[in-house]
Amino acid sequence: MSFFSTDKITKTYQGVPVIEDVSVTLERGEIVCLLGESGIGKTTLFQIMSGLDRPDAGAVILDGKEITGIPGQVSYMLQKDLLMPFKTVIDNVAMPLLIKGEKQNVARDRAGAYFVDFGLQGFESYYPNQLSGGMRQRAALLRTVLNQKEVILLDEPFSGLDSITKMELHLWFLDQFSKLNWSAFFITHDIDEAIFLSDRIYIMAGHPGRITHELTVAQERPRRNAFYTSTSFLEIKRKIIQLLKRV
Repeated sequence: MSFFSTDKITKTYQGVPVIEDVSVTLERGEIVCLLGESGIGKTTLFQIMSGLDRPDAGAVILDGKEITGIPGQVSYMLQKDLLMPFKTVIDNVAMPLLIKGEKQNVARDRAGAYFVDFGLQGFESYYPNQLSGGMRQRAALLRTVLNQKEVILLDEPFSGLDSITKMELHLWFLDQFSKLNWSAFFITHDIDEAIFLSDRIYIMAGHPGRITHELTVAQERPRRNAFYTSTSFLEIKRKIIQLLKRV
């Protein structure tokens, strides 16, 4: 049995089918991508995986236990960073710990212990509008990590960034992933990003959205920028493009 999975998830809104019979899996320590164009139900699936919405049919299972419709079982980072503009970076990041009832000084200390690894040291007292896009994303991801759940859902975590910043964050993300032993699902419509970060890729397409293909990226970590121009990378990219043309 897989560590985290969905089983034949189907969802309809106002009589319109959005996703149908979607089954995906995530093993411990994996990064799995859900790749597809905008508007095919990827975020709808994440809403159901996170327990924020219920499917019309199907189930969400975590470590052998059904968690369908039960929020708070996994960590979920939305497309927008949703940092509160009136709070400092340290207080934004410490929010999950404060919600759990920890005292402010304790929550700040615990969150601050990650600031070096997350490239945020020295910016504790800054406000979100004083940060670069990349730093805001790192702050949002750290806040997600501090929810302390075994599974992390990331909805287009690097969208809206320029290509150079995005490549830098990809390397940083993989380094942090190895250190913290996360298990993560992420959404993207960027083929290069999907290949570079993932252990496996699910291609989602159609109306309603369905899983049409699954690919394995057999490239060990640590991965570096040279992987982008490697023969194996280009072969996977060519295959994905061919598959997308068929759906």
